[in-house]
Amino acid sequence: MSRIVYVNGEFLPEEDAKISIFDRGFLMADGVYEVTSVLNGKLVDYDGHLTRLERSLTALDMPEPEGMDALLEIHRELVKRNNLKEGGVYLQITRGAADRDFLYPEHPKPSLVMFTLAMTLKKSPKAEKGLKIISIEDQRWGRRDIKTVQLLYPSMGKMMAKDAGADDAWMVEDGFVTEGTSNNAYIVTRAGTIVTRQLSNDILHGITRAAVLRFAREAQMQVEERPFTMDEAKDAAEAFITSATTFVTGVVEIDGVTLGDGAPGPVSRRLREIYIEEAEKMAV
Repeated sequence: MSRIVYVNGEFLPEEDAKISIFDRGFLMADGVYEVTSVLNGKLVDYDGHLTRLERSLTALDMPEPEGMDALLEIHRELVKRNNLKEGGVYLQITRGAADRDFLYPEHPKPSLVMFTLAMTLKKSPKAEKGLKIISIEDQRWGRRDIKTVQLLYPSMGKMMAKDAGADDAWMVEDGFVTEGTSNNAYIVTRAGTIVTRQLSNDILHGITRAAVLRFAREAQMQVEERPFTMDEAKDAAEAFITSATTFVTGVVEIDGVTLGDGAPGPVSRRLREIYIEEAEKMAV
């Protein structure tokens, strides 16, 4: 059976879904998105994703599309129609269709597109094995805190990692790690402190990041929010990433340097357990 998607007020088979070639998301990357994880048919951290979505729209002076008041119901209906038990729901809002112009259209009609993604989240093979990452220069624009569809450089970064025989890349700016291509980055010092870059325009304000740091502090783990270098990362006891679809996933190799015994460390494993347990309890 064909996947059912949502396009501007309609639930449609994916092969029948259409968007104008003049849509500014297509022409200008003038759009924002969110991905909400699904566990046991329920939405994880939905309120956090909605809050960040509204922040992104405000930052780009983009009006809300029709259907915003019913977003939770649309998410749930997509999950139901596609019988999705584990995976995610992708949501994208663009400024809509208009003649090609760098100036925003005066009376835009924003587009809202949503679809489901079937993925293995809890028993991820990569989480069991751990990730190998490389470092690359961060060449993105300056407002990384807005979750836009401008993902060309992160895509290039993932291809660089693949070509190097790695799983992903951490981006470096002015000597310090900003974040991964699609995730927030962390190290655990030899003293046991979790270190991750503080919130600013330089990184995405991860929804999973916020939850994981809260759980870490509740578990009496030491957390320090500051920039760290690749040399610090290579000398760390362990490292990990967080995102909506990876949860907490250990990093076992950085630029060819093996961390610890080459397996996900105890801090990342414990945080992954806590996050999944709490996510299942709080999912809507």
